[in-house]
Amino acid sequence: MTISLGPLALAADRLLGVALIWLFLAGGSLIAARGDMRAATASWIAVIVGLLVARTAYVVRHADAYAPEPWSILAVWQGGFLPWAGVAAAGMAVAVWLRRSRATPLLLGVLAGLAAVHAVAAPALEPAPRPLARGLMLTDMEGGAIALDTLRGKPMVINLWATWCPPCQRELPMLAEVAATSRVPILLVNQGQDSATVAAYLAERKVAGTHVFLDHSGRTGDAAGGLVLPTTLFVDAKGRIVRRHTGEISRAALADGMALIARR
Repeated sequence: MTISLGPLALAADRLLGVALIWLFLAGGSLIAARGDMRAATASWIAVIVGLLVARTAYVVRHADAYAPEPWSILAVWQGGFLPWAGVAAAGMAVAVWLRRSRATPLLLGVLAGLAAVHAVAAPALEPAPRPLARGLMLTDMEGGAIALDTLRGKPMVINLWATWCPPCQRELPMLAEVAATSRVPILLVNQGQDSATVAAYLAERKVAGTHVFLDHSGRTGDAAGGLVLPTTLFVDAKGRIVRRHTGEISRAALADGMALIARR
């Protein structure tokens, strides 16, 4: 699920995370104002430790995905955190920093309450599976037509992109590389640009066009429920969009999505 603010689209789960972190810091400041002044500092330390551990745990779990491009570990804007690991680490940080303080159970209570909110709200923000519209037609880089309906019956990944989109530019080489060896079809569907423009871009960036397709009308984006670039759709064998990733996608998130549709 995404929330659009004019031309800006933000993933709802990330907004939820930011809001809960802000509430935790506010809770720490309130506890500090009414008692132990260290509570405010403890809340900040807990947030920093929690984020570091949550990110590290995610990277360790997806070590194979990060091995080809270790620098991408720093690309935190792509997402990739394990909330339970971060909450546990934040709780330990609070307990250590505020040991033998009356503020300890209060701040831990705030942390536990907000963690419970996240556990309930995060799944609720995931959109229900929706069918991919029928009758969608694409054109390959050789000018041949392809009907997406011919791919029904097996899972596939559809990435919507454009040459002028900076996040698209960053993720496209990785997507093309994975598509070259993936058993799950990955379709890199350009939105609204002509073949000459796309071909020139691919040649300049040395990206293979084997899995690149053109959608001149933009109907694929409309079928996805609105066009925000880049968007990656994970479609299961029943033709349902079971996951939608808005914004630049990491190799790890791509692997997660592909594993999801392969199981269905």
